[in-house]
Amino acid sequence: MEKPAIAGGTPVRDTKLFYGHQYIDMADVKAVEEVLTSDYLTCGPKVTALEQKLCALTGAKYAVACSNGTAALHIAAMAAGVGVGDELITTPITFAASANCALYCGAKPVFADIDPKTYNIDPERVREKLTSQTKAVVAVDYTGQAVKLDELMALCHERDIVLIEDASHSIGTKYKGKPVGSIADMTTFSFHPVKTVTGGEGGAVLTNREDLYERLLLCRSHGITKEEPYYVNESHGPWYHEQIDLGYNYRLTDIQCALILSQIDKLAQFSKRRREIVERYNEAFLQIPQLFVQQEIPESDTTRHLYILRIRPELLKIDRREFFEAMTAENICCNVHYIPVYWHPYYEKLGYQKGLCPNAEKLYQEMMSLPIYYSLTDKDVDDVIRAVQKIVDYYKK
Repeated sequence: MEKPAIAGGTPVRDTKLFYGHQYIDMADVKAVEEVLTSDYLTCGPKVTALEQKLCALTGAKYAVACSNGTAALHIAAMAAGVGVGDELITTPITFAASANCALYCGAKPVFADIDPKTYNIDPERVREKLTSQTKAVVAVDYTGQAVKLDELMALCHERDIVLIEDASHSIGTKYKGKPVGSIADMTTFSFHPVKTVTGGEGGAVLTNREDLYERLLLCRSHGITKEEPYYVNESHGPWYHEQIDLGYNYRLTDIQCALILSQIDKLAQFSKRRREIVERYNEAFLQIPQLFVQQEIPESDTTRHLYILRIRPELLKIDRREFFEAMTAENICCNVHYIPVYWHPYYEKLGYQKGLCPNAEKLYQEMMSLPIYYSLTDKDVDDVIRAVQKIVDYYKK
């Protein structure tokens, strides 16, 4: 039996393989260089071009580019009217920003448990958490798989609740053949470097509703308008503008927009390669009884941002931490997405306690994220599979 490196064996690789990595080519470099030698570094034509391209990509009527995915969630919550005394329901298996956007608005995050097979928020658990104070639901397309949008839309709209789809993981994903971004009341994107498409940083909110679009524009840029129909007072001249609400500086630069525009041109090939990697992982890991493989709903044609390896500790002599450390010893760098949000000390100080969402907590204790990104070679993927198989073979009961 081949020994894992952590038990004295030889690592499957001599060099480290990271769990996520951006792909930048010369077209991306050229796009950024063109902006750097242009008249506009920010508030220029590339912002509009990106917003138009996101609309064309998704079918949404409106897009508002902003500084990052967290800013996108914040202005989406603001546009939804989330405020003091309100509640916002989300999943605990997400980056903290999906819940923090409620706190930014003075509202209370409420956590609904996940489906133990798909790992996405469970609409029935959402229904159980609804109260008269529920103002919005932030449903996260975890790993890139679309949530059950039909069920969540029906659930929200029968109570006049705004559905915000946190699609930070899922650009390129389709739900029932329709691109993510054009379905929920608002959809947020992130362009962080480990995402499928990157701008270094960056985000966007998409919507089909003009009223939400107008609110998003104000929230993104200080609550200031240069549109005369919205003025409270008489204009002083061509330079005039008014702050009519309290907003933030969440603008995105033309430099970043140029990079994102160039990256979107490669989205189809990025998506194709990520699907190929998922298929190879699934083919291997479905044959190993000591592992679970994430299930996908048939409605979701998924561009996968994360690949979750979930172990069955009852069939292994090691736990998730030891498995993680064994993978590191093989020079396969994994990650964990995510610690349940309400386990963080800040949320503990707010009164949240463990035990709120048993499915999410069990998933956290058994999972890790494997490498998945466009530039992974077939050999890289084989190395990951070999490392997993070697560790399972050595430590299985």
